[in-house]
Amino acid sequence: MTTDTATQNSTRETMGFQTEVKQLLQLMIHSLYSNREIFLRELISNASDACDKLRFEALHNSALFENDSDFKIRVSFDKDARTLTISDNGIGMSRDEVISNLGTIAKSGTREFFSQLSGDQKKDASLIGQFGVGFYSSFIVAERVVVVTRRAGLEQDQGVRWESEGAGEFNIEMTTKATRGTDITLHLRAEGQDDLLSSYKLRSIIRRYSDHIVQPIVMKKEEWDAEAKAQVVRDEDETVNQASALWARNKSDITPEQYAEFYKHVGHDFEDPLTWTHARVEGKTEYTQLLYIPSRAPFDMWDRNARHGVKLYVRRVFIMDDAEQLMPTYLRFVRGVVDSNDLPLNVSREILQESKDIESIRNGCSKKVLGMLSDLAESDEAESKEKYAKFWGEFGRVLKEGVGEDYANKEKIASLLRFASTLADTTDETVSLAAYISRMKPEQEKIYFVTAESFNAAKNSPHLEVFRKKGIEVLLLSDRVDEWVVSNLSEFDGKPLVSVAKGGLDLGKLEDEAEKKEQEKDAGDFKDLTEKIAKSLGERVKEVRVTHRLTDSPACLVADEHDVSGNLARILKAAGQNAPTSKPILEINPRHPVVLRLKYEDQRFDDWAAVLFDQALLAEGGHLDDPATFVKRMNQLMLDMSGTGK
Repeated sequence: MTTDTATQNSTRETMGFQTEVKQLLQLMIHSLYSNREIFLRELISNASDACDKLRFEALHNSALFENDSDFKIRVSFDKDARTLTISDNGIGMSRDEVISNLGTIAKSGTREFFSQLSGDQKKDASLIGQFGVGFYSSFIVAERVVVVTRRAGLEQDQGVRWESEGAGEFNIEMTTKATRGTDITLHLRAEGQDDLLSSYKLRSIIRRYSDHIVQPIVMKKEEWDAEAKAQVVRDEDETVNQASALWARNKSDITPEQYAEFYKHVGHDFEDPLTWTHARVEGKTEYTQLLYIPSRAPFDMWDRNARHGVKLYVRRVFIMDDAEQLMPTYLRFVRGVVDSNDLPLNVSREILQESKDIESIRNGCSKKVLGMLSDLAESDEAESKEKYAKFWGEFGRVLKEGVGEDYANKEKIASLLRFASTLADTTDETVSLAAYISRMKPEQEKIYFVTAESFNAAKNSPHLEVFRKKGIEVLLLSDRVDEWVVSNLSEFDGKPLVSVAKGGLDLGKLEDEAEKKEQEKDAGDFKDLTEKIAKSLGERVKEVRVTHRLTDSPACLVADEHDVSGNLARILKAAGQNAPTSKPILEINPRHPVVLRLKYEDQRFDDWAAVLFDQALLAEGGHLDDPATFVKRMNQLMLDMSGTGK
């Protein structure tokens, strides 16, 4: 626990919020006010989760029900006191859980997330949506919030009272609470919140945002009294929502708006989903799947250990959040629900790891998501194309991981990949492997690519020079994960994927006999020079040879066909891993003036050879082991050429 201040007496403590909580509260109050109604959706969603968690824990300990297994969420208000209360009889919280859940944000990467916030309300609202709104949205409408809670199974005197005005600190003390669960009372702000003290308004918000909640959301029944000519509150509960599992309903009975609101509940998101799929699977394994693709990647997408995806139900009984066994890691952006008819209610994570039913569900869900993405990617409709482009921009790098993780679906995943190429000017213009093949030259037999640390480094790679000269398209791979992709994807649709920076350059039928004879002649004419350079560079190179892949640059480095590429070696080194040791091959351009000069150089040959190697290393994005010596050599050679050197 992180505290900024702390004063304590026998019953009450005052504690400071974690720094990130303070930031979130201020940003939320100002950035999300235009959509203030979401606070009720968030609090009801949390209450629903609390009920689900108690139901699951009670599978192993029925005493937690405390003789009450009838879950419900209550919404009530007091006009005179200007309070709005949301109550549930779910799992509740202990004192430590209250401090952890309401005083800190226990998410990895929070500092990086908050560093992205700019003070621009529109932009920050979007980012907060990625992070998750949750309980703190209460302060959008409330000047003070009081939480009274007791964890199921604890004694009545183990209740906890938490109170805060959302400024910088909160008060916490033990109290007595007869029933399990949580009561959240919002003391509404003086201005602009009067409509929230209306039964009609609250019911309309609940039906709009929370109609899908499984537990009944109840309010006191109101009826028109003809004699009094006014609405009269009865001492009788009335269920406001449908209180049925949305995924269990017929698709024809669910509106797009209801699908979208359920996504916001299950995904704890602020925006509508990009797309979704809803299906009932029958056969050896029976289950229902309702799976969503978000519109935006969460801030912790690259944390492969972060789990916030698919919820598992068994016959509509909640079992667990974030069941990682239901979806492969490369699809960790998927949100939704899987409801099985076959699994036992007391299923555990250990059982899930060994279950054949779960394996079948996982395979079925993977194929369903990939099929949904294929429908978007292959559609001729402008809206679908736009959606897939947005998906690729948000989740493309994550999907690429699947090429090496999901062998059964590798071809399907490969068909969904998009890459920049030499025919485009920006990374926003991408091409599929199928589209690349469709515009290959008639004599072309291979899919060519280059890997680099950035788009510009790939676009300006010297290895592309002969390909530009011949008008051959090359894929520009600049994501770190691309090295993983090409190491696991050797071909697509019968066409091999070939790096332009590895092995000898073989353009096959793209070269004529005259070009091949000229290459053989140059290799013979420059044999003495290549041998002399190799001797001068010694252990720095595996080989020196003449190349025809260059038209403008004097030299380049290539990796041997079965060695690790220079880009991958740098990635592994940056990640603190040891890359397999391999020496590069130096290729020289027999037409370049520097190489021709070197052919007849004697006095400073070693310096020229070293500079040639270092320049080639820099051109491919490498780092010099001894930059000072390189600069010293360059300066001396320039002085020599100007006639002022010693």
